[in-house]
Amino acid sequence: MNLRTVGERLRELADGEVALERSLAPLTTYRVGGSAAVVFEPASAQDLLHLPTACISAGVDPAEVPVLPLGRGSNTVFSDRGFDGIVIRMGPSLSWIRGGQDDSTRVAAGAATSLPFLANWAARRSLSGLEFTVGIPGSVGGGVRMNAGAHGGAVADTLTSVEVFDIAAGAFIGIPARELALDYRRSALSEKQVVVAAAFELLPDEGHAVRARMESYRKHRAETQPGALQNAGSTFKNPPGDAAGRLVEAAGLKGHRVGAAQVSDLHANFFIASPGATAQDVFDLVQDVRRRVLDRFGVELEPEVRFVGPFDSPVASVGAAR
Repeated sequence: MNLRTVGERLRELADGEVALERSLAPLTTYRVGGSAAVVFEPASAQDLLHLPTACISAGVDPAEVPVLPLGRGSNTVFSDRGFDGIVIRMGPSLSWIRGGQDDSTRVAAGAATSLPFLANWAARRSLSGLEFTVGIPGSVGGGVRMNAGAHGGAVADTLTSVEVFDIAAGAFIGIPARELALDYRRSALSEKQVVVAAAFELLPDEGHAVRARMESYRKHRAETQPGALQNAGSTFKNPPGDAAGRLVEAAGLKGHRVGAAQVSDLHANFFIASPGATAQDVFDLVQDVRRRVLDRFGVELEPEVRFVGPFDSPVASVGAAR
């Protein structure tokens, strides 16, 4: 598949930025990984229409091209050998919020909008329902794709619909939330369906009450989770009736290292990439912890972090990007 030609054609057609063989490490919170064949940052939602056109003109079926939508890169680990595909990075043009006026509780936001920014925006308008996102370092698009959640709340609680660009169909499609099969950290969206915008139905509340809840969530995060270090938030999904962090800690794995990657001493479900770490170090640490917890407790932890590209292990990559 001649992705370089696709990228060159896309560069001719699109208004946005198109880079060939661009390093992916700066685009993720782990700051590790190789390069992508093509990184496309559309200048607008309409700019996405040029992608299938570029594929067809390069003799590539849009339905077959490897594509990965990327928001803030807060739970994605790209292989040290990179990603032989097209990364669609949702940039500033897709960061916007509309609604919340004249007592309206309906709010729409662009896919690149920061979840904490959206939470604060809603709080200033005395709208409740998104407070839990104040500590999630992801974007609206990623939050929808993985049904992000925290503190007992989830995107599915208030999401009413999404607009996606379907690369295979070459068209924008509106999808009601009820058709997304939203579940714990997953949705029915495919990689070929790029979230462009999402609509939420929030609830009116006293502004001080909304802000108080958000402040309690911020405080909890600061006290229990590593902040500025290179990590991707929760590493594993919580198994039914238990907490992944409790199992990792009970297995005696706080501080456990593989290469330059380490289980956090503060929260056992957060893994840190120390200076000099590779993507393979992070991957190996995740797989090692999974094996040890399985051997000790008979529970197979499912990663929430997504590993993209080839890694030196036969274990399949799972998860969802945000």
